[in-house]
Amino acid sequence: MSRPLRIEFAGALYHVTSRGDGQKDIYFDDQDRKDYLADLAEVCKRFNWHIHAYCLMSNHYHLLLETPDGNLSKGMRQLNGVYTQHFNRHHQRVGHVFQGRYKGIIVQQETYLLELSRYIVLNPVRAQMVRAAKDWPWSSYRATCGMVNTPEWLNTDWLLSTFAKTKKTAIERYREFVAQGKNQPSPWGELRNQIFLGTEQFVEEMQCKMNLDQELSEIPAAQRRKSPKPLDYYKKKYQERNHAITMAYHSGGYSMKEVGEYFGVHYSSVSKIVKQVENSQFKT
Repeated sequence: MSRPLRIEFAGALYHVTSRGDGQKDIYFDDQDRKDYLADLAEVCKRFNWHIHAYCLMSNHYHLLLETPDGNLSKGMRQLNGVYTQHFNRHHQRVGHVFQGRYKGIIVQQETYLLELSRYIVLNPVRAQMVRAAKDWPWSSYRATCGMVNTPEWLNTDWLLSTFAKTKKTAIERYREFVAQGKNQPSPWGELRNQIFLGTEQFVEEMQCKMNLDQELSEIPAAQRRKSPKPLDYYKKKYQERNHAITMAYHSGGYSMKEVGEYFGVHYSSVSKIVKQVENSQFKT
């Protein structure tokens, strides 16, 4: 089970996902989705969250959210806890709804805000649940496009302002941007140290924001790694290419895309190579 994100500060931007226990659905019907959105609205009000994009799937959800007060973990505890109560009461059941802790990625606004907002609302399209983002009523796409009223807890202005000064033009460009993203690769090949989506400088800045009073044993190792050696070091040290790729990625300082570009393979192949090497070492 992954440990919770420990970097929390005022103004942080996160991509948050939470999945159903045992991969099971967390929404059985539209009433469940309405209950969840009502719970989300209350959490946003209580913890001063700003939601910039969201999508409710069947067995998980996506949120792109900003925390002006640096309180992600408290809000998530409230959100998943209250929804679990509503879900169990609605379906006359007991037990867990979510699979362990949520997964939180801290995001560099200038580089990944747009790409993540597009990735999130295109989830139902990639899953072949609908043909276009506008056909899925349980995401922020329709409100961002002005097709439905925008709830108070959803902030569409920040996202739209990156496209144009006037709302009409911004919406048109946003629609085009989302439509062009259907065949784009996911941003997860850019992920650094398991929890950062941003440049190397951004990662260093985020690591400086860690609580200096926190015991090192409590900080996930991926979040406190030292700067890695150059990729050329791994290529020269390990004669077998796949071993070099695996060790370079495990250094924690490079995304799969960066490792793949250096060794001449696609980032999706890096993931497969790392798993193959790890499995091979485990068997021996």
